[in-house]
Amino acid sequence: MKKVAKKHINIDSLKLVNLIRRATLDKKAEDVVALDVRGLCYYADYFVIMSGHSTRHVQGLAHAVDESLRGKRLNEGNTEGLAEGNWVLLDYDDVIVHIFYHETREFYDLEGLWHDAPRLSFAMEPEAVGEERS
Repeated sequence: MKKVAKKHINIDSLKLVNLIRRATLDKKAEDVVALDVRGLCYYADYFVIMSGHSTRHVQGLAHAVDESLRGKRLNEGNTEGLAEGNWVLLDYDDVIVHIFYHETREFYDLEGLWHDAPRLSFAMEPEAVGEERS
């Protein structure tokens, strides 16, 4: 199997998690959770998981993340599931974003599957981890 080189993103993973969190909270994301999966999986450092109250809300949250990160001049991530709006996956290399319609989130229970992964505390503002204000 041929190994594919990852795209390089010029921002640290934790800053990226905080940018995603802020973009989605502004759009009323529900139950935002970030899991630290470093050491538990080889393809990502963090999973950010959230819910939307409708399929259109899920799609809107995905667009908000993409728009916010595009404004920071990051490489565009891979997106799956946007048309359906039940489970949108945004892949930004070291950070994977899962945006669920709430019933779909309950069914797949990613937090339960990754129960060994520590949850990040969002008590600190993103600026506290070195993010620049725009």
